[in-house]
Amino acid sequence: MHLQVSSPPGTVIGSVEQDWSIFVPKFSIKNAAGDTVLKISGPFCTCSCCGDVEFHVTSADGDHQVGKISKQWSGLLKETFTDSDNFGITFPMDLDVNVKATLLGACFLIDFMFFEQQGNQKGQDRPGMWN
Repeated sequence: MHLQVSSPPGTVIGSVEQDWSIFVPKFSIKNAAGDTVLKISGPFCTCSCCGDVEFHVTSADGDHQVGKISKQWSGLLKETFTDSDNFGITFPMDLDVNVKATLLGACFLIDFMFFEQQGNQKGQDRPGMWN
């Protein structure tokens, strides 16, 4: 999976690329030149049973956590009867604005890949990349 972020339309400022992994979701955040600037790694199981689901944002070498994208638990009724989700993104204040916009795009991609069910079919979460 590959997502390009443009601003203004037609001018690519960054991209999100899915990295190959058997058990956990992994993504690379790239700048306009195609260089990896950040990495994202998710949990083995992306179902949100009574808690937040966190995707860790790390430096390009993967050594230091610099932020996170989290699907926040909304409560039993909202999670069961609606397709509405709440997400939070944390990152350093001094991060380049284009990388911040690309992280926002990564949040949309993660929501689409792991938390949106076709035809509103809830309860079909599967581990890792088998969603």
